[in-house]
Amino acid sequence: MQVLRTTSENNDFQNLVKKLDAYLTEIDGEDHAFYDQYNKIDLLKNCIVIFEDEKPVACGAIKAIDDNTMEVKRMFTLPDYRGKGFAGTVLKELEIWAKELGYEKTVLET
Repeated sequence: MQVLRTTSENNDFQNLVKKLDAYLTEIDGEDHAFYDQYNKIDLLKNCIVIFEDEKPVACGAIKAIDDNTMEVKRMFTLPDYRGKGFAGTVLKELEIWAKELGYEKTVLET
């Protein structure tokens, strides 16, 4: 497993987010347009992509809410790789990164 710190300009991150959006469109149904407005990825500076055998399989990002708090955003694991700990690794790496940046806490809203 490899962990890449990147930005939302990374093609692997963008491709995983497209798959996340397709999944959310399906499960959100008619409410998707409302939720989608909060899920833009432009200008995300702190993104993680997890690779398994050089294949991007999971992602997540953090974005500052205020001077002390970052929000976890755009977490996704490909369906075939779920249940193998990738989401936990993404979350752990994002929390470490937030701490390195001087933030005291991270929050996840769903």
